[in-house]
Amino acid sequence: MGVVKQDRRAELLAIAGRLFAERGFATTTVREIADAAGILSGSLYHHFDSKESIVDEILRGFLDRLRASYERVLAERPEPRAALTALVTVSFESMDTDGDAIAIFQNEAAYLSQFERFGYLEEVTAELQACWLGVLERGQAAGVFRADLRVPLVYRFIRDTVWVAVRWYDPKGTLGAEEIAAQYLTILCQGIVALR
Repeated sequence: MGVVKQDRRAELLAIAGRLFAERGFATTTVREIADAAGILSGSLYHHFDSKESIVDEILRGFLDRLRASYERVLAERPEPRAALTALVTVSFESMDTDGDAIAIFQNEAAYLSQFERFGYLEEVTAELQACWLGVLERGQAAGVFRADLRVPLVYRFIRDTVWVAVRWYDPKGTLGAEEIAAQYLTILCQGIVALR
């Protein structure tokens, strides 16, 4: 595949990703993607065989990158507090490059998972969850995190509060991913009540 064709394919994926994130996968048509790209609908089929192939490529790329980031964190940071900090940080950083894919994953995973082609979504979700649970459980066992915490519940709170940020996070805004992650970690680990 030539460089120009790869660039055009990446451009089409970005356009489709934005539309899927904004309008939803089911309601976005191939024609709308083609119109936004300035091409005829039939021309889109020179790059992708279906709308499902487009969203599949978007989601697989994002999940592969996220999984690799999480694996790197766990390999490089065995201490639970450092691992938790890094997991939160790389999750926020992924919004800079994969914001649309994150929104698609949040909004569409349950719908897409009913189709055999997207069976991997549940598997990857379980893998990512195991990363977080493992860090929280190790931290609890080591006395780094409170013993009275219900780890699955803590994980759900962290997961939901981190990933919902994709709805308001602006990669071009005044606060970068690292600053937002640091503030989030301060709230998570130290609370918001001033100590007197």
